[in-house]
Amino acid sequence: LERIADLLHHRPDIFATLRETGAAVRHERDEWETDAAVVRRLAAGFDAAATISLAASVQLSSLGDEEKLAAATDEIVAWLERQGFTGTDRDILDIGCGIGRFESALSSAAHRIVGIDISSKMISIARRRCAGLRNVDLRPTSGLDLADFNNASFDCVLAVDSFPYLVLAGLAERYFEEISRVLKTSGRAALLNYSYRGSPALDRADVHRLAEAHGMQVMVDGEKPFLLWDGNAFLLAASDGTLRPNDRSGVK
Repeated sequence: LERIADLLHHRPDIFATLRETGAAVRHERDEWETDAAVVRRLAAGFDAAATISLAASVQLSSLGDEEKLAAATDEIVAWLERQGFTGTDRDILDIGCGIGRFESALSSAAHRIVGIDISSKMISIARRRCAGLRNVDLRPTSGLDLADFNNASFDCVLAVDSFPYLVLAGLAERYFEEISRVLKTSGRAALLNYSYRGSPALDRADVHRLAEAHGMQVMVDGEKPFLLWDGNAFLLAASDGTLRPNDRSGVK
């Protein structure tokens, strides 16, 4: 309560800002919406949210505070390091990179990081924030697949708070297929938050089903390893096999 009172004293506008930022991105789906229509609406919502509060637009629990966001980011990066995500030989794909916070934090500990996002506004901001980081590549994406990337082109795939929107858009299975395709043999994928459905058991069941269907193993199963953020962590490992269920000739 003291921290909230202090926040209100120094930032009396903060709760209005948080409400406006949260309202910019609607977390429901209309019956008539196609998957692509949901993605377009979400992209517009994140464009709007980024103009209200950069920090809150990517993590509402940061309360719009860049220092709080940086601390939470550092905690996640430390966890990723413990999971073998980092190394100067690592090529990393960040799905839903937002304003580039993980690109900034991981650039010195990776060979290459490619960040993609459906929000053109956020990509523009991320490019400014990551200017000068020569191993960082930030790109807009359709949000429908990973068709821009070759088979077996990444050691690690990161998705921080982006899968809930893929679940909302009906694209979770498609992305499991695509993640399996772009991962190198024995590569890893970290999905931090799978959905906002409020059912950890349902999330775990879905992740296990989809991982098995696409040749991946669940190594971390919906744990809550963070103190500064309440996200659930799933860590997947690509199969050591030479052929995965989704390998397709002619795919980039």
